[in-house]
Amino acid sequence: MAVRQDTIWERFLSPVVRLLIDEDGLRRYADSINWEKESDRYRRDDVIIPSYYSNQNFHGIAGGYLNSDAAVTYDPVTQYVLPPNEGIVRQALVDAVKVKPRRILDLGCGTGSTTLMLKQAFPEAEVIGLDLSPYMLVRAEDKARNAGLEIVWRHGNAEKTGLRDATFDLVTASLLFHETPDAVSLAILRESFRLLVTGGQVLILDGNQKTLRQLEWLNDVFEEPYIREYAASSTEANMGAAGFEAVRSQDVWWINQVTSGIKPIATENVRQYTPTSVDNNDLEGLGSPAFGIMA
Repeated sequence: MAVRQDTIWERFLSPVVRLLIDEDGLRRYADSINWEKESDRYRRDDVIIPSYYSNQNFHGIAGGYLNSDAAVTYDPVTQYVLPPNEGIVRQALVDAVKVKPRRILDLGCGTGSTTLMLKQAFPEAEVIGLDLSPYMLVRAEDKARNAGLEIVWRHGNAEKTGLRDATFDLVTASLLFHETPDAVSLAILRESFRLLVTGGQVLILDGNQKTLRQLEWLNDVFEEPYIREYAASSTEANMGAAGFEAVRSQDVWWINQVTSGIKPIATENVRQYTPTSVDNNDLEGLGSPAFGIMA
């Protein structure tokens, strides 16, 4: 898919954002890292990159997120395109957490902006960020190290993480669903349901679907190949189809939304959780988290 040159972003917004960004500083940062060597530390041979991800451009970047340019430029651009403020928007997801998490999984974590905020909000929790791009994980780790935060970063596909059933009590995704086909978003929610303990919570932060349907021109601002499909869909309906209950959305400054769902507590096949030590290099062995029960 070629980069569209007729978008509002390419004609007007991109030149303005470039004036606000320290491009020389970004270039020095990019040159300071051996991206291929560092990304190889995360790259897993068992992770298959889906075509919807690898064959599209996102935000006007050729090759999408599978390159170091995306990892370097994502944060500087995002801070100017999430009104009224990126921190306020991401904080809305953190504020919507209703459980007391001991283990958190942030799907499609990208450069880890929301992941870091979750760790800061729940310092005693084990927090894991998962993303398809090992380059984004290199940037995420660098941010966490500079912030003095211990977070596990894992290369993986949110549709099929390979992690064990009922091993998290909070699963989140920020600004992910508008970049996936609707069938993939539903698959991610079903995977989230599988990963959560009974009573666990899923939280999805993304564009406000009602607003996107009403303001068609917003869909033309950036190069987002799936945003119209996302706007026409309903995250709430997909959560219900995935098995979640108590599903509800709240507007975040009209442009964004946070949608929450709870994995219903079953009355059968419930057993007590026995704590075990965990090797962060082997996430397959994760035990059950905070609620003391697992399906």
